[in-house]
Amino acid sequence: MIKFAFQYNIYTMYLSKKYPKITTHVLQEMKQRGEKIAMLTGYDYSMARLLDESGIDVILVGDSASNVMAGHETTLPITLDQMIYHASSVMRAVKRSLVVVDMPFGTYQGNSKEALNSAIRIMKESGANAIKMEGGEEILESVERILSAGIPVLGHLGLTPQSINKFGTYVVRATEKEEAEKLKRDAKLLEEKGCFGIVLEKIPSGLAEEVTNSLKIPTIGIGAGDKVDGQVLVLHDMLGINQDFSPRFLRRYHNLHDEIIKAFSHYIEDVKNLDFPNEHEQYYK
Repeated sequence: MIKFAFQYNIYTMYLSKKYPKITTHVLQEMKQRGEKIAMLTGYDYSMARLLDESGIDVILVGDSASNVMAGHETTLPITLDQMIYHASSVMRAVKRSLVVVDMPFGTYQGNSKEALNSAIRIMKESGANAIKMEGGEEILESVERILSAGIPVLGHLGLTPQSINKFGTYVVRATEKEEAEKLKRDAKLLEEKGCFGIVLEKIPSGLAEEVTNSLKIPTIGIGAGDKVDGQVLVLHDMLGINQDFSPRFLRRYHNLHDEIIKAFSHYIEDVKNLDFPNEHEQYYK
């Protein structure tokens, strides 16, 4: 444990010195050098502070907050106001990481003026560094308008959870030639418009590699294999807080579910047995 803590401190000190602040330009440099980009989701001040201190490159304030924070079955119900709330909480904690905020469903599809207004609200009210949007050719007008305002955009292709009602399932996307070709075209279009990177979700690893090699901007994978430029996972999934979600691509780095339940149970037992608070945990005249 002591050895691990020492190695961790040396590693984070090295990262902080090498990249005192992660920007979209830094991510571009990382791709060019072949250095992988590490991204995790974050939704609140306390966790974001830990993420930033750990040396994570990018914190995604994901619309997955709809699932893991609010208990909805899909990402669709979360609102712009709620996303701004989560993003603001994260930004108050972060000093180094790049913070990207998901544009929630209904704030950019089909109306580029509304998309720009939504993006401006996120940037002004939260102080975030960039926004993320799902889709390709269908949302290009919104992407272009947002980029014209100087707001960095991270694209998202493959399995796009905001379109779950269209897909009807969370299975791997772009396994057929027609859909794979569209994804490749969409990736190039997003790059040409000026996106600084693209998330590739739940697509065949070979396709993800082909797209990554065809682009100058970095790709971040989630269920897209190991040949992309970086990886992202949902925080609650990789920490083992959420036990109901077990796709092939998910690696659980901890089992906080059981540890937290154990701590709660211990507390309940101590309260009921009059062991908490003890004589050292209360005040006297």
